[in-house]
Amino acid sequence: MTNRIPHPATAPDDGHAIVIGAGLGGLASAMRLGAKGYRVTVLDRLDRAGGRGSSISQDGHRFDLGPTIVTAPQVFEELWAACGRDFRRDVDLRPVDPFYEVRWPDGTRFRATGDDAKMMEEVARISPGDVRGYMRFLKDAQARYVVGYEGMVAKPMHRLWETIKVLPRFAMLRADRSIYGHAAARVRDEKLRMALSFHPLFIGGDPMHVTSMYALVAHLEKTFGVHYAMGGVQAIADAMADVVRDQGGIIRQGVEVDEILIKGNAARGVRLTDGQEMAAPLIVSNADAGHTYDRLLRNHKRRRWTRRKLAAKRWSMGLYVWYFGTRGTRGDWADLGHHTILNGPRYTGLLRDIFLRGKLSDDFSLYIHRPSVTDPTVAPKGDDTFYVLSPVPHLGWDDPVDWEAEAPKYRDKIAAVLETVMPGFRDKISTQTEFTPATFRDRYLSPHGCGFSIEPRILQSAWFRPHNVSEEAKGLFLVGAGTHPGAGLPGVVSSATVIDKMIPDCPVARSADTTPTRLAAE
Repeated sequence: MTNRIPHPATAPDDGHAIVIGAGLGGLASAMRLGAKGYRVTVLDRLDRAGGRGSSISQDGHRFDLGPTIVTAPQVFEELWAACGRDFRRDVDLRPVDPFYEVRWPDGTRFRATGDDAKMMEEVARISPGDVRGYMRFLKDAQARYVVGYEGMVAKPMHRLWETIKVLPRFAMLRADRSIYGHAAARVRDEKLRMALSFHPLFIGGDPMHVTSMYALVAHLEKTFGVHYAMGGVQAIADAMADVVRDQGGIIRQGVEVDEILIKGNAARGVRLTDGQEMAAPLIVSNADAGHTYDRLLRNHKRRRWTRRKLAAKRWSMGLYVWYFGTRGTRGDWADLGHHTILNGPRYTGLLRDIFLRGKLSDDFSLYIHRPSVTDPTVAPKGDDTFYVLSPVPHLGWDDPVDWEAEAPKYRDKIAAVLETVMPGFRDKISTQTEFTPATFRDRYLSPHGCGFSIEPRILQSAWFRPHNVSEEAKGLFLVGAGTHPGAGLPGVVSSATVIDKMIPDCPVARSADTTPTRLAAE
């Protein structure tokens, strides 16, 4: 057996492990635990696996609710391989090229692609004097990828020393500088600064304040490409659930965990909202870290992650997402591809409103997802499916946005802007729904209705983030966006890789009976 990092919990005597939440992090954890020989039970309050990566179907349209881009397929390939499976046989992953197009109100466009020559042409077309600076930025991105991604993402960071020993390299790479500040140091054109620095928004970070280490995304895209899973991220979640079941695991949908049960400072099981108790000395929580500590451990005295400590954290922004289908438009708006970012008149000012002031501005920037360009199964023949996202303040401000009152007005403002790139679309809408931060709060139990849990600022990363192995109870592990390494598909799946390095193989032979153990009355 490979060497394992020592951790405060021994392997469960009965070989049973409970995973709270069937998001991508929870499913990846269940797969890895199953591969180690554990009897795994996954408990999820939604009606379908995937968590924020799930989907809904409405009037013949399928809407991905959350992540839409696969930027590091190798994390899934490695996960499948650990289970003796081939990811590419289970999931149809297609490259998307160009990766995305960024647009500005004055008509300027920037198409991102994996072709170096084309990227140089894009930069030169916008600002000829910035080509050399852009080349430097790419070299910077590669260096940050080696240190920040290869060196840290799938590595346990619950010991302070693991963070301290990377500080010299962080200092050399100017990790103290924001990603926007780093882009500004390399290129002069404000549009290019935006195009090189916006990526942290996809994991909940303010480009004006998160570390320049996130420049590594440029290298990640360039090296591994941008992909789409046919059937959406839901198809990945469904394939993960199939692996768990093939391993003998149980996935229960529509059941909610109300409390993690602790005895003698060690996890011993969970209690559901219906009062049922289930025993397991190994618990993996894929619920938001804030919800795990503030709600699921509410009756356990916490040493570090107290309510006050959680309240002092900076949380990611909220999201307004408008999902709609259009009739007979598959051949319309030919220049609108799979992924489009539509900038408003402001960039840095808008970021300040969202992250520092908690203000819902009159202007906004939009991400437009048009999966029907790649995957015709998302809509009826000839129709389109759209997902339009706008970053907005979360609900934790003193005077939070009243979304019940504001959503219709905000949607109308967005529609007016969309008419400039999709003329006539409003008259062709056949079905629609929307998510606001209030939806994220109620559907995903996300603190403050955040889209991505705790914001990934440098002092809220690695050791400073809720650890994958809990400090509060033996046998409790955390995965998902609120833990190390953070949000995004590579991050949440890698969090399961981290706990895999801390949990030993199951020493108990699995029996034919995989029924979860219920706690005896005490």
